[in-house]
Amino acid sequence: MNIRTKLTLRFIGITAVIMVMASALIYVFSSDYRKDDFYNRLSNKANNTAKLLIEVDEVDAELLRKIEEDNPVGLPGEKIIVYNYQDKIVFTTDEEQELRIPEELIDQIRLDEEVRFVQNNFEVLGFLFKSKYDRFVVIAAATDIYGFKKLKNLVFILLIVFAISIVTASVTGWMFAGRALQPIAKVVNRVDEISISSLDLRVDEGNGQDEIAKLAQTFNSMLSRLETSFVAQKNFIANASHELRTPLTSVTGQLEVTLLNKRTPEEYEAVISSVLEDIRNLNNLSNRLLLLAQSSASEREKKMTALRIDELIWQVKEDILRHNPTYIVNIDLHENLDDDEKLIIKGDEQLMKAALLNIIENGCKYSANKTTNVFVDYNSENLSVLFRDSGIGIPAEEISNVFEPFYRGSNTKSTKGHGIGLSLVKGIMKLHNGAIQLKSSQGEGTMVTMILRSMTA
Repeated sequence: MNIRTKLTLRFIGITAVIMVMASALIYVFSSDYRKDDFYNRLSNKANNTAKLLIEVDEVDAELLRKIEEDNPVGLPGEKIIVYNYQDKIVFTTDEEQELRIPEELIDQIRLDEEVRFVQNNFEVLGFLFKSKYDRFVVIAAATDIYGFKKLKNLVFILLIVFAISIVTASVTGWMFAGRALQPIAKVVNRVDEISISSLDLRVDEGNGQDEIAKLAQTFNSMLSRLETSFVAQKNFIANASHELRTPLTSVTGQLEVTLLNKRTPEEYEAVISSVLEDIRNLNNLSNRLLLLAQSSASEREKKMTALRIDELIWQVKEDILRHNPTYIVNIDLHENLDDDEKLIIKGDEQLMKAALLNIIENGCKYSANKTTNVFVDYNSENLSVLFRDSGIGIPAEEISNVFEPFYRGSNTKSTKGHGIGLSLVKGIMKLHNGAIQLKSSQGEGTMVTMILRSMTA
C-alpha cells in the first residue's frame, strides 16, 4: 500500500470518527431535548387539568372528562389520573386501566414531589399538586409519537450526512494526499534521473523551509559527497596508474634494451641493480597505496590497542636511520610528561608508525641538513607531537593542496617522491579521531603538529 492510499484512508478514518462522534452528540442532545419537552407539555396539561378539577367549583369530574374528550390539543394516548389524600381516584381518563399505579409509587411521589418513568409505550409523569386545603397526586401519561418520528428522521438525516461526508472525504483526501506528496514525487523522479555519469544534477529544494525542502537539501548534500568521492576515486586511480606505470615502464625498457645484445657480466649486474632499485620503488609505492586504503577502512578500528607514543617514535627513528644513516632525528619530551600514562594512546600500531615515518622522513629528505626535530607535549588531556625541519618549505598558495593524494609541491620536482605521505597521515589521523596541523614558509622550513587524545583523558 503506497503512502497516498494510506494518507487517504487515515483522512477518511479521522473524518468518520469525527462524524460518528458529532452525530452521536447531536442524537443524544436531541433525544434529551425531546424527552424534556414532552414531559414539560405533559406536566402543563396535567397541571391545567388538576386546576380545573380542584380549584374551579363549577367543574366536576364528569364535566372535566367530557372536556378532555373533546379537547383537540390532547397528547397522543393521553391518560390523566388524580388521587386524593386517601389515595383514592377522584378523576381518571384511563377507563381501560392501561396504567398500573402501585401504592408504593404514590407514596414515592408524595415524598419526591415528582417522578418520571416509562411503562409499556407510555412515558409517565407523577407529581404532587398542592391546593389550599389538600394535596393531590396527579399521574399523567402519553405516547410521544411525533417526537420519536422526529428522532427517527434525524437518524436518517445523520446517516445521509455521514455517507456524503465519507464520499467527500475520500475524494478530497485523495486529492489532498496527491498534492501533499507531489513534491516528494518530484524528488523521486529527479533522483531516478541521477546516475554515475550525472552526479552534478541536484534536486529542486522548493521553498527551502519545509520538510520536503530539508529532504531535498539532504539529498543534495549526499550527492555532493558522492560526487566528491567519485571524483577523488577517479583521480586516485588515474594518479596511481601513472605512478605505477613509471617504474614498470623503466623496468620494461631496461630489460628490452639489455636483451638486444649480449652483455658482459658487469653490464648485466648494472642492469639488475637498476631494475632492483625500480622494483623497490614500486614495492614502496604499493605499500603506501595499501596503507592509504587501510587508513580509510573502519575495520581498522578493531585492531586498535594501547600504544606509547614515545616508544613508537623511537622505533620509527631506528627504522629510518637503518635505511638512511645520514638522516638526523632529534627527540625531545616535555618536562610535564612526568606520568607515563599521559603518553598512552589508543591506535593501530602499523598505521601510527606509517604516519610518524612519513612526516619524519619528509622533514629529513627536504632539509639541507637532513634533520627533523620531534617535540612531544601534553596539554589539556591531548598529546601533541610537533615535527620541525629547516627544509625548502611549501609555497603559501600550495599549502591547502598538500594533503591531497599524489600532490607534490612545485619546488619538489628534483627530489624523489610520490605525494602520498601527507594524505596518508591525514587519513590516519581521521581514523584515530586526531588532527593534523601544518605551517610552512618557502625556504624557511615546515612545522607539522599531530594532536592525539591521551587515554588518561
